[in-house]
Amino acid sequence: MSREHEPGERVSRDRDPSGRPRNARPRDGLGRPLARDAGQQRDIGQQRDDAGQDRIPDDLVITGRDAAVLADRLLRDGRPFHAHEVLEAAWKTGPPGERDLWQGLAQIAVGLTHARRGNARGAVALLTRGAERVRGYHGGAGSQRAVGRMASPFGMNVDAFLAAADDLAARIERDGLDGIPPADLSPGLLAELRG
Repeated sequence: MSREHEPGERVSRDRDPSGRPRNARPRDGLGRPLARDAGQQRDIGQQRDDAGQDRIPDDLVITGRDAAVLADRLLRDGRPFHAHEVLEAAWKTGPPGERDLWQGLAQIAVGLTHARRGNARGAVALLTRGAERVRGYHGGAGSQRAVGRMASPFGMNVDAFLAAADDLAARIERDGLDGIPPADLSPGLLAELRG
């Protein structure tokens, strides 16, 4: 049973049964931790306080195709932090040869998270770094021919996703985040939109 913590009291980290650190706090749609007692939505004026989003399990084991489908849905729903968690699970549990693909895609999702949180500098850095890592997986940084040869692993349209990340990073760097439509912060990952 949990108890109320005093202001300023240091709270020990949540841990799983084996003692590994885990954060059991609920998170908002952009992955920011909420108060430990944020279990229900509360009315705040005309808006609703986010009571937390479903968490991606820390021990998720997922196939490449399932990771691509779930991450695509989360990205399109404006939940890039959660997409990052799925992509991170694919990189940690997938074959070593796919590590750069999943890690780069996860970094792009983090870049989208930074953009949605209003952090232009972090968005540009992670969008760029992630795109470079994915390009490296496909045969060398900047190798458009190499990217084109493997443009659809697991049904993903890597070319379009990287183009969206590159374009968004350039626009944010040039103009800032003001005026970027929310739809531009929700690029799809799959080659075709599934209904």
